[in-house]
Amino acid sequence: MKNIIMCYVKPYFPQMGVGFLIKFTGTIMDLCIPYILAHIIDVIIPTGQKKLIFFWGLAMMICSGLAVTGNMIANRRASLVSSRVTRTLRHDLFSKIMYLSNRQMDDFTKPSLISRMTSDTYDLQQVIARIQRLGVRAPILLIGGIFVTFTLDWAMALVLTATLPLLAMLTVFVSKKGIPIYAKLQEANDRMVRVVREDIAGIRVIKALSKTGYETEKFRKVNSEVIDREKKAGMVMAVMNPAMTILLNLGLVCVIITGAYRVQSGACEVGKILAFTTYFTIILNAMMSISKMFSMISKSIASGNRIWKVLNSESEMEVMEELERAENESAVAWTAADRSMAEKEAAQPVEILFDHVTFSYYKGQEPSLRDISFRVRKGETLGIIGEIGSGKSTVLALLMRLYDADSGRIFVGGQDVRSQTPEQLKKKFGVVFQNDMIFEDTIAGNVTLGRELSQEQIQEALLYAQASEFVQGRDSKEADALNIRGANLSGGQKQRVLIARALAMGPEILILDDSSSALDYGTDAKLRQGIREHFSNTTLVIVAQRISSIRHADHILVLEEGNMIGYGTHEQLMESCEVYREISHSQMGEGSDE
Repeated sequence: MKNIIMCYVKPYFPQMGVGFLIKFTGTIMDLCIPYILAHIIDVIIPTGQKKLIFFWGLAMMICSGLAVTGNMIANRRASLVSSRVTRTLRHDLFSKIMYLSNRQMDDFTKPSLISRMTSDTYDLQQVIARIQRLGVRAPILLIGGIFVTFTLDWAMALVLTATLPLLAMLTVFVSKKGIPIYAKLQEANDRMVRVVREDIAGIRVIKALSKTGYETEKFRKVNSEVIDREKKAGMVMAVMNPAMTILLNLGLVCVIITGAYRVQSGACEVGKILAFTTYFTIILNAMMSISKMFSMISKSIASGNRIWKVLNSESEMEVMEELERAENESAVAWTAADRSMAEKEAAQPVEILFDHVTFSYYKGQEPSLRDISFRVRKGETLGIIGEIGSGKSTVLALLMRLYDADSGRIFVGGQDVRSQTPEQLKKKFGVVFQNDMIFEDTIAGNVTLGRELSQEQIQEALLYAQASEFVQGRDSKEADALNIRGANLSGGQKQRVLIARALAMGPEILILDDSSSALDYGTDAKLRQGIREHFSNTTLVIVAQRISSIRHADHILVLEEGNMIGYGTHEQLMESCEVYREISHSQMGEGSDE
């Protein structure tokens, strides 16, 4: 929390100082009103001078007007500062999240990051505004009220202030208990956000399978957990208000008893007793405000620590100095297919190279990929096939450096991916992931995705992705607009829009991660033919479940449980790889190798 204050609140200290000065002036005016009232009752009224009564009454009205005006101006400035601080904090937090590595995203979890971006930043905004509004006013009312009571009658003031050490001990104790409770509450909120996020995203599946009741019960459990923790936090913090009220009321009773004896003895006037009760109300409200502020501070400290943990996370994808370049004489083992094509390959540089790569998503677990080595030259096509969970998508994630390999090297364009900046590396790729995202925008907006593309480039990309036919039928703006996740498109139409997005910039490497699964065989064949004809210099990486999508690839990588069990052309794998041969026969029949 201290780091957030120094980084984000400190630049606004001058503006806050002006607001504090205005708030201070208004608060002093509030404190003057009961004092003037006591003076009128004890001194002015006994004289019977109406002019003096009107004069001091006017002084009370002026003090009241200045107090109201000053508080309004100060509160407006406080809201402005808190909103600006929160805006900057949210922007930096969002930017940081965008550059987190996939491993860090897995550690923080997406629901937790959403919660930190929304509820945690809101908590900080509230406490920054509250401190500016009450951080000056409440302590001044408390300290100033006590000081003024001493000027009125020291004996009654001593009785009143005797309760303050007990109130301070109570505030500190409750605050220390509240901070860890609020931290656990935020964790429960993260879990609730995750459930809501998953259920809303999968609402159609839930309804189709009649699992509404099951998901409702699951949400009820996580919601109950949040409520229970909120209740626990509320009960701990709720102790403060009644305890303070009891202590202060006991103090007031003692003050009134003391005042009664002093009035009877002639040592005190009635007006001072009246002023004391007014100042008691001011002190009580000030203590209540301070207790609420401490409650909010306890919650905001937990939120601030969660936010700073993200902002202060070190980048795991540091760009290293340029490492050894991958030349044609790389240390990667050559397969029999490589040797037979050596003369042909020598004319083209290595575009993609995996050199004994091993990777695990979590330390201590079995590797998701083990000792993977292969090469793809510029303009060639690599097909990757294997059962679910075999590591196909993991190869793509490592290729684009969404994760760093545990061991081994990965080269793109002859240069180690670790020595390229994210901007340099990502510009080389056009990619369509499994279950990729369609945004709530027009079809053209989903293709460009904020990139500067001409209308001609957009139309060409849609044409090569075999999407022109259904796009041309959407002439009106209403028809062209897409819903979130492309809910108003069929599965095949979504995939073609996503492929157009990947083709639009003419990438050096095009990655299609099972991106034609919803296409019919004819459209799939036209798509692959169009890519070969119009993107002949583009290196193509295709992850597929269908042999027909990759059988014409220059290289086919067969994976099983993270192991590389086959690599070569379709014909070579039909002879050498039993798993590949079984997949081919099951999909295309016994004569598929001919």
